[in-house]
Amino acid sequence: MFVKQFHMGGDRNFGYLVADPDSRQAAVIDPSYTPEQIASFAQEQGYEIIYVLNTHGHEDHTNGNETMAELSGVQALGYGDTDPHTEVVIEDDAVLPLGELEIRVIHTPGHAPDAVCYLVNGAVFTGDTLFVGKVGGTDLGEEARAEYHSLHKKLLALPDTTVVYPGHDVGVAPFSTIGDERLTNPFLTQPNYEAFVDLKRNWAAYKEEHGIA
Repeated sequence: MFVKQFHMGGDRNFGYLVADPDSRQAAVIDPSYTPEQIASFAQEQGYEIIYVLNTHGHEDHTNGNETMAELSGVQALGYGDTDPHTEVVIEDDAVLPLGELEIRVIHTPGHAPDAVCYLVNGAVFTGDTLFVGKVGGTDLGEEARAEYHSLHKKLLALPDTTVVYPGHDVGVAPFSTIGDERLTNPFLTQPNYEAFVDLKRNWAAYKEEHGIA
């Protein structure tokens, strides 16, 4: 599997190209702000973009969809959409073929009701559900509860070696692993949901106390 991470602009947004090196088929994930750089790279390297996927519908992740469609001929898909070629619906546990690889959809509501992560060959593209050392913003009620469930029941169920590629460059490193996040992410080390919400409530003070940017 080939993965390239792009700095897209905006609020330190990341976009991705993930490809099967043998078939040269590729998927683009979250082509925001400067999708031209992903399309140009794909063309230069001989990759055929067959999917454009959004991790959720927030504008800072979808504002490049139209341009990417013009450049690649592929319409973006998000949660609930149907891929016109495979007729696969983007929903929990759906699988999109990518050459000899598979893209598995993991529905992870919380930061957004339509949030999904994409699992490909030992790597998970987490959008705004999980960052390096942080998690996506939510309210302190139902959204937080949904996110807690998504993190613990969906993402932390993945093998520790799974590489985490987040939607923003807001952590101490541009990518991580599930195992590292399990051990070091303060939101994931909380003993229960109440402590998780309390950390969200007091995150500004926690960051100042621990020197987190």
